[in-house]
Amino acid sequence: MIFIDACFRQKTPYTPTWLMRQAGRYLSEYRESRAKASNFLSLCSSVDLATEITLQPVDILDVDAAILFSDILLVPHHAGLPLEFKKDFGPVFLQTIEKIDDVNALKSEAYKDLGYVYEIVNNVRKKLSKDKALIGFCGAPFTLATYMCEGSGSKSYEKTKKLLYANPQVMHALLSKLSFELKHYLCEQIRAGADCVMIFDSWANALEIGKYLEFSWKYILEITTFIKEKYPKIPIIVFPRGCGAFLESLSGNFEVLGIDWQISMHIARQKVGGKYVLQGNLEPARLYDLESMKEGVRNIIKIMKNNGHIFNLGHGMIKDLPRENAIELVRYVRELSSKY
Repeated sequence: MIFIDACFRQKTPYTPTWLMRQAGRYLSEYRESRAKASNFLSLCSSVDLATEITLQPVDILDVDAAILFSDILLVPHHAGLPLEFKKDFGPVFLQTIEKIDDVNALKSEAYKDLGYVYEIVNNVRKKLSKDKALIGFCGAPFTLATYMCEGSGSKSYEKTKKLLYANPQVMHALLSKLSFELKHYLCEQIRAGADCVMIFDSWANALEIGKYLEFSWKYILEITTFIKEKYPKIPIIVFPRGCGAFLESLSGNFEVLGIDWQISMHIARQKVGGKYVLQGNLEPARLYDLESMKEGVRNIIKIMKNNGHIFNLGHGMIKDLPRENAIELVRYVRELSSKY
């Protein structure tokens, strides 16, 4: 698989591409599949629908990897925090974490209740072309913790930071518990057929560097080390969104480092050196305009030169981006990068 080869920095005929949120509302096929489920949680737990949605962008865009259609918050949901997805708002936990008793009340081995996720992975891998990779994923412990403390998304993370600074032992207890679940959750996805796994630290930029290393990166490394000991041939992608200012401080046992669009790939490469294959980092909004998109692609490919690079966006696809531009993006990256 070209995607897996690229993860291990092997020579590839072109730079492989996949897009975060490549299965989403910008595709009419996704909207049709979504309408068949009563709510988002039902969609995530439907083996047939989630399989269908996972495969859609591979068929439509011809990306080099599929990523499991699921949600990072399924793990805390099955651990005992009731979860709802409110229309035009997003995920909401009906209970939150405030004290050590709340952490202790979380169910242990919740990953065992996520059998439908592993069934989806297995189903997708059977239907996916052998030359296309399948990416499994989870949210990073700290990112999950922010939702569990705040109850929903946040811009300032007051509850999370209050707990972190005033009762750090409670936050560490929560992060340790989540890390245990996520280690096994990813391993189960690998056993089910995932060719690669990714850890999304979507709210990594919420913390100053010292606290980030203590309360987030430490636990990410625990997970990657655990997986590498069991599955050394499975590549791991880590995406610490918004950490461009201190990329040089991030190191560990994984192959690919995701780069968001707020830092240039040139600077990212200078900071990281040759330690990791870099993934990213086109600004998603460039896809609104074909020429702007192509300009962005040229800038990135010129820097990376099909060497230690997986092409992606700097974050996820936006819901109203033109699908024809996404199709052209994949084609254009392939054409341009093959010249290097």
